[in-house]
Amino acid sequence: MKLFRTALAAGLLSLTALTALPVQAATPATALVIAQNIDDIVTIDPATAYEFSSGEYVVNVYNQLVHYDATDTTQLMPGLASDWMIDADNKTITFTLRDGVKFHSGNPLRGADVVGSWKRVLVLNKAPAFILANLGWTPDNIEQMVTVDGNKITVRYAGDFSPLFVLNVLAARVASIVDMETVMANEENGDLGNAWLNKNSAGTGPFKLRGYKPSELLSLEANPDYWDGAPAMKQVVIRHVAEAATQRLLLESGDVDMAKNLTPDQVSGLVEKQGIKVETYPQAAVHWFSFNQKTEALTNKALWEAARYLVDYDGMANTFLKGQMKVHQAFWPEGFPGALTEKPFTYDLEKAKKILADGGVTLPLTIQLDVINSSPFTDIAQALQQSFAPAGINFEIIPGTGAQVITKYRARTHQGMLLYWGPDFMDPHSNAKAFAFNADNSDDKYASTTTWRNAYMPPKEINEKTMAALTEKSPEQRLLMYVELQQAMQAEAPFVIMFQAVKQVAMNEKVAGYVNGATSDFVYYRLVTKN
Repeated sequence: MKLFRTALAAGLLSLTALTALPVQAATPATALVIAQNIDDIVTIDPATAYEFSSGEYVVNVYNQLVHYDATDTTQLMPGLASDWMIDADNKTITFTLRDGVKFHSGNPLRGADVVGSWKRVLVLNKAPAFILANLGWTPDNIEQMVTVDGNKITVRYAGDFSPLFVLNVLAARVASIVDMETVMANEENGDLGNAWLNKNSAGTGPFKLRGYKPSELLSLEANPDYWDGAPAMKQVVIRHVAEAATQRLLLESGDVDMAKNLTPDQVSGLVEKQGIKVETYPQAAVHWFSFNQKTEALTNKALWEAARYLVDYDGMANTFLKGQMKVHQAFWPEGFPGALTEKPFTYDLEKAKKILADGGVTLPLTIQLDVINSSPFTDIAQALQQSFAPAGINFEIIPGTGAQVITKYRARTHQGMLLYWGPDFMDPHSNAKAFAFNADNSDDKYASTTTWRNAYMPPKEINEKTMAALTEKSPEQRLLMYVELQQAMQAEAPFVIMFQAVKQVAMNEKVAGYVNGATSDFVYYRLVTKN
């Protein structure tokens, strides 16, 4: 133990050198220090960031015209726009920019920054660009679809859908507004400042980037001129700590204020710990595994059907996932309008064997299963390995960092994939398009969906129903259509949805005001205090 504490102290000394925080048993009163697994981050440029941890970063550093704020994560509120006016007949929304907003550089917010930020997303055309493209925007037409007249921004959209859908799109992280003057001054080889924004920030948010080292550290400092009030914390330091046991040790020793990735056993051991509290936050993320249809042996639908009966849902949820996952078997999370809450599948080995035999699945079958090398993903993978083996299906677990696993998934080079999915914006179409729609399955038609990434083309009628639900004017009928889509995907899809996440965060009892909404885009540090 003494040797371990010495190594730990050395690690904290390295952290100190990067953040100017003193090594001590208690963290500074004006700094929030967090232990968290952040190795899923691929990019922190808001135009390209598409991971959970990068979402937490973007929401604290950048703003959108409208957003779900820390003061109320359930209500769409004014952001960089002080107000807006909807003209549904003409498919336009006119926003008024808030007065006096400045970027971290000191540059004033301009209408040109709004248009430029959104055009930049479409031109870069990375993973999250499809969210803005939902509105019928392209790099060629964006300057006609979004126009500026002084402090007025008129947004036009092409599509027969609700204005609320448009507002939800514009509240997504990819719609963040960046300081275009600063970003373009740091452009390299036509990258529109992407490389620079992966090391620097150019937002209007309550914090600005102080330092980032992938899979090591993410450090923020307060923006004293934030338009909605300066944060109480002068710094937020997120230290990458992959091991849950190390996170707990750091919290108990007072070296960090918060631990975000503890296992249920570790959480239960802290419940009665003096000076520490555990807060619980329902999450919108669903956890699932999938079969890539580029692998011939995984294309038999009988395999997909049998797999749903080879998962020990309750066994996992009641043991090592207790308190952090609940059984959920549909693509839209429970607690949101339009969610399917029925759970038709349980572990049934004999039924699964019959389905496999009747369907002519060649056994034994070995499947490489990519998984993030941290809890609870490796634990889930090992449980699947055990429950599938008696049916003649063997999972070869391939562990990797979050970034490695996600990059492989996006390239469609996996066989099996164990991952999670959170909505890009709070509308059921966000997940429906991901799980029940594929416009083009060609290798060169990249789409940020589970369907495309698994090379799965849903039946034509499913594709059509997904788009019909988007345009349905009746709110009640629209929600019913999404329920039917979830039922269809339970019967017809090469992925198995197992759980919905519940977030447990352990923290020093002095920490107050931390906001952890249902998605990573709703994690806020602006209101945090340490009493």
